[in-house]
Amino acid sequence: MGKIARGISKLVSYKKETTWGTPAGAVGGKLLRRVTADFNLTKESYTSNEITPSMQTIDMRHGVRSAEGSLSAELSPGTYSDFMGSVLARDFTAGGSTTGAEVTIATSGSFFTVTRTAGSYLADGFYVGNLVRLAGVGLNAANAGNNLLVVAMSALVMTVQVLSSTTLVPEGPISAVDVAVVGKQTYVPLSGHTDDSYSVEQFYSDIAQSELYTGLKVGSFSVDLPATGLVTASLAFTGKNLEQTGTTQYFTTPAATNTEGIFAAVSGSLIVNGVPSALVTSMSINIERALEAANVVGSNFAADVFTGKINVTGNMSVYFSDATFRDYFDDEAKVSLIMALTTGEDKDSEAIVFTMGKVKINTGSAQDAELGILRSMDFQALQNDVTTGGLVASTIMVQDTVA
Repeated sequence: MGKIARGISKLVSYKKETTWGTPAGAVGGKLLRRVTADFNLTKESYTSNEITPSMQTIDMRHGVRSAEGSLSAELSPGTYSDFMGSVLARDFTAGGSTTGAEVTIATSGSFFTVTRTAGSYLADGFYVGNLVRLAGVGLNAANAGNNLLVVAMSALVMTVQVLSSTTLVPEGPISAVDVAVVGKQTYVPLSGHTDDSYSVEQFYSDIAQSELYTGLKVGSFSVDLPATGLVTASLAFTGKNLEQTGTTQYFTTPAATNTEGIFAAVSGSLIVNGVPSALVTSMSINIERALEAANVVGSNFAADVFTGKINVTGNMSVYFSDATFRDYFDDEAKVSLIMALTTGEDKDSEAIVFTMGKVKINTGSAQDAELGILRSMDFQALQNDVTTGGLVASTIMVQDTVA
């Protein structure tokens, strides 16, 4: 008996295509971090219904071919930003920045304010939900380079929550301070939507077998945040074909995976309608992009995979402590949600932030229990009103400090 392939020896690599369904060039692929990755050829099948005296089926045929894939992972910064940009139909780009401002840092309840004397944070491209850091030679060391989550904003005042085990020191006015979004961000745009596709290779190095799948588009990206444990992600792909097989690796010397830490539920923050929440026990966000294969007569694979509406939904499990969350549902209130995750408690830990500026709760059922009673709350994210309160005009914004 020959050698049996093992998952530990399997390498999964990918690269964005220039033309849908045409294999991406063999140079410049990237290896994927994964818990599991399953990419397979699927085919429709047609079985004859012909009536025969033998009372047996006389034929069946294979039909349209397609490629399907799923990826389950533990979420880490910078690892899946390509796919996140694809499902949101916009590549990650740099965020706002301010150079040489005069600012004053002050306490504001459980938050801090960073107030500038001139200029505008809004005009400089900042949004609520951004993770920013301050820099400047005149700043107190505690204030420089600290992860600050923007929870509210006007032209002159940025209200922030510190995402680390340290705190800010009130001071100012301090001259020549720079404020910058860390990493890059993306969101569903109002126009100019991208339509990315990928070639993905599964190379079974222990048995020297390669499978190259083409035309793969990201149909969904889900993130699950438990009360305890690691944050996980699930992705689904639909594509054109198993383009080629062989005994050598297609992607030559693909780039190694990054070594960033994995997000855990204990590090980060959840802001509901501008208020830090200590009652949410779990949260999931599901981003789906409608995909439809364009099947045509005379071809055994689709002519294209059409992309459609991007829908963002999710669920929160919340301890029943007062009427707040129940009333969000009862009143059909529009609320905002910010979920910020960090890889640790250091002041400059890497992070990813999900911001939904306009959310409605669809269900609010309470679950009886001997001890803590929970409410399960499904929600629907909606396109936010244009530039309302410093929020981006989109259903969801994602920032990745390593993208």
